[in-house]
Amino acid sequence: MTTKWQNCQIPIKGRHLIAGALFALTLLIPQVNAGVLVAPTVVFMDEHKRTGRITVQNPSDEPREVTIRMSFGLPTSDSLGNVFVNLQDSGITDVKAATSWVKPFPRKMLLQPGATQVVRFVARPPKDLVDGEYWARVVVTSQEGKTSLPSPTGEGQISTVLNMIMQTAIMLKYRQGDQVAHLKLNGVVASQEDTLVNVIVDLSSTGNASYVGMMHCRLYNADKQEIGYRRFDLAVYHDLKRRVTFPIASYMNGGPYSFELFITPNGRKDIAAEYLIRGNEIEYSMTLP
Repeated sequence: MTTKWQNCQIPIKGRHLIAGALFALTLLIPQVNAGVLVAPTVVFMDEHKRTGRITVQNPSDEPREVTIRMSFGLPTSDSLGNVFVNLQDSGITDVKAATSWVKPFPRKMLLQPGATQVVRFVARPPKDLVDGEYWARVVVTSQEGKTSLPSPTGEGQISTVLNMIMQTAIMLKYRQGDQVAHLKLNGVVASQEDTLVNVIVDLSSTGNASYVGMMHCRLYNADKQEIGYRRFDLAVYHDLKRRVTFPIASYMNGGPYSFELFITPNGRKDIAAEYLIRGNEIEYSMTLP
């Protein structure tokens, strides 16, 4: 399964839908609630505190069946800088995976309307675990119940019943010993295509922990006036290419353009300061060819 996000919710449609049912499905989706609520969005554990927890809440007016499973998936990218996450439930080869030794309790529950449930995690790491950070995804799946599509009247027609499922995947990080976050800039490639400037930033994490920070990107015209600014939350676990696009339709005669990059571990609002491993800063600039 491929999930595109960070902490997004993905509707999974029922199998073997006939073509005629797709339009009806489209009409039904907006009526489906957003699924259960999960907090926090990142679970932190370490050698001194080998337990963690999340709270799952059912905000709807219908009971929900909720399951919890451990999976693995890191932000990765293709050659064009498109970022995505592949969730793996088996065949995991990453030495930093904690999926086999972190367990959730309970794994299944029935949440009544408005009810909440605490899910606890217990880590039993190998005795020879080396210093560093280890990762897993907590996948929370909420079944919305069965939804029947209108039944066709013609002979030989097919009707179907859908199980509407919402899914949320959050990060779990286990830390052992000393952790170092360090980011390397492998290169920057910039190009102009019609009314756009595309920049691909190639990054690698060279520490024994993930690099978490902010990426600031600016585009200037020939007069050094800022004509574009982009800011991104950044999380690099191994290698990552990030694409940045600037529209320049209003500045077609403003070249040659120049690009500035600033990456810093400061500025994150979604992670408490006590959990941040502060890495290095990177500054880079170039003039487009």
